Amino acid sequence: MRRKHKDMAGLHAAPDGAPVAPQDAERARLAGLLRASARGDEAAFAQLYDATAARLNGLVLRVVRDPAQTEEVTQEVFVEIWRQSARFDESAGSPLAWMMTIAHRRAVDRVRSAEASSRRDTTYEQRSREVDHDATAEAATANLEGQRVRAALKSLTDAQRSAIELAYFGGYTHTEVATLLDLPLGTAKTRIRDGLIRLRDTLGVEA
Repeated sequence: MRRKHKDMAGLHAAPDGAPVAPQDAERARLAGLLRASARGDEAAFAQLYDATAARLNGLVLRVVRDPAQTEEVTQEVFVEIWRQSARFDESAGSPLAWMMTIAHRRAVDRVRSAEASSRRDTTYEQRSREVDHDATAEAATANLEGQRVRAALKSLTDAQRSAIELAYFGGYTHTEVATLLDLPLGTAKTRIRDGLIRLRDTLGVEA
């Protein structure tokens, strides 16, 4: 009798009296809170927040790596959850997985936005520096080289040129290029490599 009691420890009872594992009980509770939130039940949403905020915040922090921004993104995540709660489909996955997906997407968007802003700031700073006569001469030389490169770029296929421009003029990593062009990473790398080889041959640069 004691053994049976020990085996059932941590289980909850379903309406028909059958034991329910804790994770199943939590899934059912979160799903119920989401359904209630979809009906505009603010009290249910507050319970949902209390039950999941720590885990969603932890996920966002791992992606964003900035506590201040993490707090902002987490709040944005819960605003989206409140607005989109009616779209949750329990047959497609668990409530927590659905919420974590929203959190991860928001966190990634924040990182990309911060990186883009940093690139703009760096470009502006470089363009705003005082230019002396030596720098002017260098700029003139670079301009001539730039014209040669732009002419050489026209010799590439559209696919190669898009990948090269993103990687070497847009400052994106190979992984980001693959994402932006909706390509497998290996395909993006191949296009960049083949494009560089063709550019080298067109410009007459020895390997």
